[in-house]
Amino acid sequence: MRAFLLLATVTSVLTSTSPRQISAEDISVLSAASLTDAVTEIVDTYLRKTNDQVLVSFANSSALAKQIENEAPADIFISANLGWMDYLIENGLIKPTSRRDVLGNKLVLVTPVESKIDFKIKPYFPLAKTLGNGRLAIADPDFVPAGQYAAAALKWLDVWSEVASRLAPGRDVRNTLSLVERGETQLGIVYQTDVVGSRKVRIVDYFPTESHPPIIYSFGIISDHDSPAVLTFYDFLTSEEAMKIFKFYGFVPR
Repeated sequence: MRAFLLLATVTSVLTSTSPRQISAEDISVLSAASLTDAVTEIVDTYLRKTNDQVLVSFANSSALAKQIENEAPADIFISANLGWMDYLIENGLIKPTSRRDVLGNKLVLVTPVESKIDFKIKPYFPLAKTLGNGRLAIADPDFVPAGQYAAAALKWLDVWSEVASRLAPGRDVRNTLSLVERGETQLGIVYQTDVVGSRKVRIVDYFPTESHPPIIYSFGIISDHDSPAVLTFYDFLTSEEAMKIFKFYGFVPR
């Protein structure tokens, strides 16, 4: 029987993928939230080819890494931050030879589609002035890779000090996007891939690639979880067919 379960939060990982609920044939994936649309389509495509079950939970990479560290049931981890993959490998929680750094992304400033905001991102650009009395939507820079990339970019552009106290922090990048989509903030920083599926926001401009660390997604198999079923799905997840899907959603295969 085919089954594909999307779990929205880390809490769901713990309650919906406990050992009692996952059979030996199930494949459990913990994925960065920014990959939601692409991974959903890839899994759906895979399930049309097999009888395996694939369960996916999407959340911010740091939260998922901590769940792996706390022995949450999982077979595959997809991180939006190389540091968290490094950390898990160093602690023996990811099989080192399984690691594949295969995708890139870009950081963008977005605004509601009806907004008239328009300027180029450059050092000292008028971000604080444009915000007025509003706040800047950004994934929580204390925990979320997208927020950490955004903070690094704003510091490089010499505008961080003007907006650091005026943030609307999101629990992950998709939550950050929703704040702008609902008009709760007039500006937000997300990945370009998050904008692909949204009709409610538009890109104001792209952040210079040199303004922040490279945005690279790292894939890995949890130690001692390299069963034939997991390996087969993992190979598909990083196959040419899957890369075409990632590319459709704006990711850049490496």
